[in-house]
Amino acid sequence: MYAEVIDRLDFSRELEDREVEELLDDVLCRRGRPMGLTAGQRESLRKKLFNRLRRLDVLQDLLEDNSVTEIMVNGPDTIFIERDGVLYHCDKAFASRERLEDVIQQIVSRVNRVVNESSPIVDARLEDGSRVNVVLKPVAIDGPVLTIRKFARRVWTLKQLAQMEMITEETGEFLEEMVLSGANIFVSGGTGTGKTTFLNALACAIPERERIVLIEDSAELKISLPNLVRLEVRNANGEGAHQITIRDLIRTSLRMRPDRIIVGEVRDGACIDMLSAMNTGHSGSLSTGHANSPADMLSRLETMALMGAALPLAAIRAQISSALNYIIHLSRDRQGKRRVVSVVEVGDYDRDRDEIRLIPIFAFSEQHNRLEKVGVPSFVGERRRAFAGESA
Repeated sequence: MYAEVIDRLDFSRELEDREVEELLDDVLCRRGRPMGLTAGQRESLRKKLFNRLRRLDVLQDLLEDNSVTEIMVNGPDTIFIERDGVLYHCDKAFASRERLEDVIQQIVSRVNRVVNESSPIVDARLEDGSRVNVVLKPVAIDGPVLTIRKFARRVWTLKQLAQMEMITEETGEFLEEMVLSGANIFVSGGTGTGKTTFLNALACAIPERERIVLIEDSAELKISLPNLVRLEVRNANGEGAHQITIRDLIRTSLRMRPDRIIVGEVRDGACIDMLSAMNTGHSGSLSTGHANSPADMLSRLETMALMGAALPLAAIRAQISSALNYIIHLSRDRQGKRRVVSVVEVGDYDRDRDEIRLIPIFAFSEQHNRLEKVGVPSFVGERRRAFAGESA
């Protein structure tokens, strides 16, 4: 049946979905009756054929399933999914390795990326912002590997995250006040702990009157502000030229008159440019990074900053201390529940001890199974007071 549909398709022009659906209806109506297919079976087959022709084949149902948060394809015959933080083996499979490769090319071509045997690794995204990673042969020994991390289609506010017990109401109110006051905030955590979701929630507290420049490796954040500029990196072409990096985008963003700069994730020498932006009048900037704890995040920031500039370590630490006000650390337990486990204020750089002081403000209590306030913040922002003066 699939072969007949392919034979009747007109590949000389761009077909609309409606035309493909009408062709499928005609073929199924004519071929389905002799086969004794019920109306339900015909509709199921119609959807399966349409997804194969116009969507992402067997992955489409998984992408439309809101309970699925991650899809892991280990070759055409092996698909795993994540639900509520738990991995399950999926009974779906691609018809062949070639079909899986076709779907991969369909995904990466939509965002002007290239993946092949000479360039077998690529990061891309779907139209809804879901993050995609592809690895092909010869790097992937057993065949194409496709990983899709889905993101919630709705944007959660800090109050809603408190209702979901990711944070407490007190913590949410405190963080909202810090965003309004112009604190520079860094969100840290391991893979899949909800950093992007939390960064979106923090951005919801930014006043609409401000101009924001959003910089991402792959466009994922769903920030709705009237004066928002979105920038995305560009990979090098086949000749290795015309690459535009996070560092390039941070530097050019400084000429766009931003009130705040949001960097989706910092993972290399772009860290030094982000710190410089935070130290040169762009208070209230936000970013995320991978780490196992706030102290580990500071160490990683130092390492990344050193990758971007040959400066003494003491100078780097002084920059970090001056630039950052708070680090929010997220974690995920064995049941898959994501939560904030600590909020620390970044204190002064102690030259005698050669370390940056971290002052715990909120910490997760295992005894009470919740975030509890354990310290008093010293940060006082100017931005909140300026807005209050305007209102007066």
